[in-house]
Amino acid sequence: MPTKNGSIKLFRLAGIDVYIHWAWFLVFIYFSSQPRQYTSYFWNCLEVLGLFAIVLTHEFGHQLACRQVGGQTHDIVLWPLGGVAYVTPPQRPGAQLWSIAAGPLVNVVLVPVFSLLVSVSSHLRWYDSSPDLYELIHSLWVINIVLLCFNMLPIFPLDGGQILRSLLWFVMGRARSLLVASILGFLGVAAFICVAIRQHSWWLGVMAAFVALNCWNGFQQARALSRLAKLPRRESFACPSCKTAPPLGEYWRCGKCGKAFDTFLTQGICPHCGTQYNVTHCLDCGASNPIESWMKTPPSHN
Repeated sequence: MPTKNGSIKLFRLAGIDVYIHWAWFLVFIYFSSQPRQYTSYFWNCLEVLGLFAIVLTHEFGHQLACRQVGGQTHDIVLWPLGGVAYVTPPQRPGAQLWSIAAGPLVNVVLVPVFSLLVSVSSHLRWYDSSPDLYELIHSLWVINIVLLCFNMLPIFPLDGGQILRSLLWFVMGRARSLLVASILGFLGVAAFICVAIRQHSWWLGVMAAFVALNCWNGFQQARALSRLAKLPRRESFACPSCKTAPPLGEYWRCGKCGKAFDTFLTQGICPHCGTQYNVTHCLDCGASNPIESWMKTPPSHN
């Protein structure tokens, strides 16, 4: 996944920073320089910019939906394969489902908007008076529908695959749902590779590699979550965010000396180097809270 490293900050909107990766400019140059039906390359550039404007609104859909369910929003990074919205929704299937589904819903809303523009431009006969503008509107209408259909493929980590994972979470649990979605994603990778070879498409080949890498990461994460779920728990504590008792053992690592320790046994102090940690990271949901807030029964003060 792209990060802010190697990216340029474009702007900040609604408290969300939007970055663009340097590799995006290579893709922009490549696609805007390809022969198209327009009379000049200027319209090629507008089409590519329109594509990424659609992608950007899609990513904002993820971000704003995550906020609605009480999650944390971070950044949006535009890169050659589209965009990535860095969000941390609560570790609940419903919250995850809404945070993911809101992105494609933006594209659904854009379908009638672009359809109306196409209808108006046809009625005004722009295909005669302004053929480039007419072609641009029609192309963006097609692009939005293609992006919607592609994103809804049930292949992890596409939105469709993550929606499937969220739905499975309701009946199979967090770890098994991710495991099933990742395995199905590998089947999607095989399909991508077959289509890429048949059409001699290097772009689909790159997409297949991206999906395969994320499926493998999801598979590994599912195995880790399965092992985590089987660990004995310290029942006298509970994460304030997800209400899950922390595992019993040395599963927290000191950022200073690198050694593992049980933060609840030492009250947030590394026993090896003495570093004090004011907040404790939940291994189940990823939230960080003061260790005092983890206690189910606050200590009494006489």
